[in-house]
Amino acid sequence: MMQSWAARVLVPALLLLPATVPAQGSQSSRDSRTGSELRQNYPNPFIDETRIAFSIGGYPNCVDPSRQYRVSLRVFNVLAQQVATPVLEGGASPGQVVENIFLTCGEYTAYWDGKVRGTDREAASGIYSYRLEVNGSPITRKMTIRK
Repeated sequence: MMQSWAARVLVPALLLLPATVPAQGSQSSRDSRTGSELRQNYPNPFIDETRIAFSIGGYPNCVDPSRQYRVSLRVFNVLAQQVATPVLEGGASPGQVVENIFLTCGEYTAYWDGKVRGTDREAASGIYSYRLEVNGSPITRKMTIRK
């Protein structure tokens, strides 16, 4: 009974993924409105931890280097439930959670330890999506966890 319910929810949910999800093998996705780019996480698939590179503001050709962009990066399971919010790695704000923060034009890397937010529990094996929102404009990609 549970599998039948999950199939009726999961298949339509996967069909509703935004058109910004790239074709298989593509290394990055772009949003022309904000000049943002979301790259494939690495390693992918991963076992314990992963990094997600992204750029905003049309980097490296920044028109206004001082402009502030509202940025969020979230990880979701196949049921569209938020699993984690990665943290910035390196740069001016290392360890800062990437949720509604303001960043200037540039290139950034976020880190996810593979744990479910607010717990010490590791996320289960499977396919996840990660979504970068810059000033409300989303870009989504997929990642795989193997245990």
